[in-house]
Amino acid sequence: MINILKDNGWQILRVSGSHHRLGKGKKRTTVPIHGKRELGRGLLAAIERQTGVKLK
Repeated sequence: MINILKDNGWQILRVSGSHHRLGKGKKRTTVPIHGKRELGRGLLAAIERQTGVKLK
């Protein structure tokens, strides 16, 4: 997921534990990375809304 966002111009601003904070211009979003666990549908939908990037 982070690679998809990076390909669309998002940059990693900081990493705090397992949470990656990304930004593009004034927009910000947080992507949790918890090992090999998949992200839930609701979280994916929220990140898509915040970033405007289709992740599927």
